[in-house]
Amino acid sequence: MKVGFIGLGNVGAKLSGSLLRNGIDLTVHDLNPDLVAQFVACGAKAGTSPAQLMRDCDAVITCLPSPVASDAVMQEMLPEVSAGKIWMEMSTTDEAEVKRLGAMVIAAGGAAVDCPVSGGCHRADTGNIAIFAGCERATFERILPLLTTMGRRILHTGELGSASVLKVLTNYLATVHLVANAEALVTAKAAGMDLNTAYEAIKISSGNSFSHVTESQVILNGSRDISFTMDLVKKDVGLFQEIAERNNVPLEISPMIVQIFEDGIAKYGARELSPNIIRRLEDATGLSILAPGFPPEMTDDEPEEPGYEVIPQGK
Repeated sequence: MKVGFIGLGNVGAKLSGSLLRNGIDLTVHDLNPDLVAQFVACGAKAGTSPAQLMRDCDAVITCLPSPVASDAVMQEMLPEVSAGKIWMEMSTTDEAEVKRLGAMVIAAGGAAVDCPVSGGCHRADTGNIAIFAGCERATFERILPLLTTMGRRILHTGELGSASVLKVLTNYLATVHLVANAEALVTAKAAGMDLNTAYEAIKISSGNSFSHVTESQVILNGSRDISFTMDLVKKDVGLFQEIAERNNVPLEISPMIVQIFEDGIAKYGARELSPNIIRRLEDATGLSILAPGFPPEMTDDEPEEPGYEVIPQGK
């Protein structure tokens, strides 16, 4: 299968790198020609446009920063969609938007999948990340070999759009955990606790979370570098809030999280690294939340392994 990949940013570069590393016939496209050149040097082909990728490839993957960007790329690709073509949307996007764009692809004879990833850039880099996929079962089985090349745990979530709902939901939970971890670490410091010991106490307890064992480490290191920024957090939590509002769910925590990140953006800038949301409390208390022995960025120390489909419990 010939694969086109559009969007070589933090996540896209790592996912497309897994495809290339595992021998997939890959053509890449990005607005930054230097990123494209790096992939060409490693054996990929350089695409000239989204339309050309859709015309010449069997499947085209998009991994872009916003629904607006995905729409712009789709408008270029759509005239080249025909029977047998597959569009795979790996961006974090809105359920309604991916359904709207996917309907255009399906009307033109192609197939559409929303297949966002979850698990952090460090796991995307090694092919050990989780991938959700929303699409017809027959389409899922066609693309499963690609998904198991880019990720380890692959979950078919149901119809088109369902994966995007679950991706936004999991990002929301990770954000809640990040804010809670920030509060816990600052409170531990204020109470005179040793932060290395506090980290381990959380890690081995019921208070543990994926956010703690990743983001708390780079917080304590001081780099705060998790390859994710406050504006992206605000976007994702906003998407979650929209889903809740469309379904008449009266959330209480979500609006507070939005306000916290709006305040963080106002203080430190939209492109500030998201774990630096803890600076709001550091500034308010005069405390520095640092500890020795933690890494400046996360790396995946698990070996790359073949991916597999995850079957939901009870099915």
